[in-house]
Amino acid sequence: MPVFEITKQATFDAAHHFPNEPEGSIYRRVHGHSFTVEATVRSEVLDAEHGWVADLGALDRALKAAAETLDHGMLNEHPGLELPSLENLCLWFVKTLKPEWPGLCRVQVARPTINERCVLSL
Repeated sequence: MPVFEITKQATFDAAHHFPNEPEGSIYRRVHGHSFTVEATVRSEVLDAEHGWVADLGALDRALKAAAETLDHGMLNEHPGLELPSLENLCLWFVKTLKPEWPGLCRVQVARPTINERCVLSL
């Protein structure tokens, strides 16, 4: 049985800090990054009416809306992001998107300018 996956990407810029780090740590200071986030939806069954896994436009809008919530803000101020690691950002996007997108199977959050990323597979 084939398995189909569709993916959309969004970008956002945000600041954060890690308050649990020791005094003098660069991670304790407020700093910002440009982020990319990708969301992948999987299905073995295509929608009979359209022949697709899901509406890519709708996934794009949902992902961009979630990213917009974080854009140009302080990540630490959002529930679940008090410790705003890439791992916790992945979990935040899953929590935000999964109710509307039950086929969500993968979220990747990256900081491309410093070549870092985290992938959460569900």
